[in-house]
Amino acid sequence: MHQTEPGLLDPRIAVRRSTLADGRELIYFDDADTTLPPERAIDARALDPRPAVAEMRQDPLTGEWVSIAAARQNRVFLPPADADPLAPQTEANPSEIPSTYDVAVFENRSPSFGPDLADWPGSTDGVADAAASALADVRAVGIGRRLPSHGRCEVVCFSPEHEGSFGTQTVSRARTVIEAWAHRTSALSELPGVQQVFPFENRGREIGVTLPHPHGQIYAYPYVTPRTERLLAAIDAYGPTLQADVLERERSGERVLLAAEHWTAYVPFAARWPIEIHLVPNRHVPDLAATTADERDELSRVYLRLLRGVDRLYDTPTPYIAAWHQAPVHEHRDDVRLTMQLTSPRRAADRLKYLAGSEAAMGAWIGDVPPEAQADALRTAIEGVDL
Repeated sequence: MHQTEPGLLDPRIAVRRSTLADGRELIYFDDADTTLPPERAIDARALDPRPAVAEMRQDPLTGEWVSIAAARQNRVFLPPADADPLAPQTEANPSEIPSTYDVAVFENRSPSFGPDLADWPGSTDGVADAAASALADVRAVGIGRRLPSHGRCEVVCFSPEHEGSFGTQTVSRARTVIEAWAHRTSALSELPGVQQVFPFENRGREIGVTLPHPHGQIYAYPYVTPRTERLLAAIDAYGPTLQADVLERERSGERVLLAAEHWTAYVPFAARWPIEIHLVPNRHVPDLAATTADERDELSRVYLRLLRGVDRLYDTPTPYIAAWHQAPVHEHRDDVRLTMQLTSPRRAADRLKYLAGSEAAMGAWIGDVPPEAQADALRTAIEGVDL
């Protein structure tokens, strides 16, 4: 059963599919050492129909697209623990997930993109031509341009516990989540109209997190994101070896935090945020689906050490965004390397960096902490982590 699943490499991790009451897809990923039975409960709730696909509008001054997703106004905001929408369902808590679980992935009830998909040919019938045409269309610039916000938004629950983050999970659970990320990256990349797949975790109220439950999200965009477009422009200006050359230089420098067989973590040369870390594979890999079993095994430990080290900087947990930047689905697969970029506005135990005029209005950043000093503090914190 497991070997036919897209992107799945560990045969010990079972994938069990289900459907929520309004038709949304729900997928359970069982740990390699799970104690759960294979059966899963049925979602018997009476739910309203899913919202219509949102609309995205183009800013003609930048060429960027903005999704206008009004349904997100109704999403849950900081509920009490007994009303946790990501915990397993009980009579008192009619949540999104009917059964207890190890890791669960489901379609977002109030998505920014989707639930509709583009009207493209199937993945084996003219998809390359359709992708090229769609990319050209979304990159064109005009005034008053509107398009449907096609795509998919999913929620990835790391645990049935009410509170925590990726960094609070076991090594076995971390490995299951990584397998789920790879599985979903592979599956979402096959959907019509999807141009880029983005797994991420927001952690902390300071970041804007509305649910303390340990979880992340995956967005499947109908365009290549602005940050990646900037990277593509830099690759065009420098050459296709840009990210490989950056990694080679960083690995021989003073900002390296972890140097493992398959992965390297470092504070970048021109860090924007008080805490900024890049975690990259040592060989060229375009996305998580392309990683090997050995790379995923090592990542489960390296990533936990990194996140727990970040939390050892101060006496309280550090807010962050952990963003898995992956290559576009249909282009530059040999040029863009998978990179996890962790950023935090925390610049001291009791201080946050707020984006002021230069950063927020002009995109011209001013760093508050020298990257070398932050790398030294992070190395010390990571050395104290024991998995």
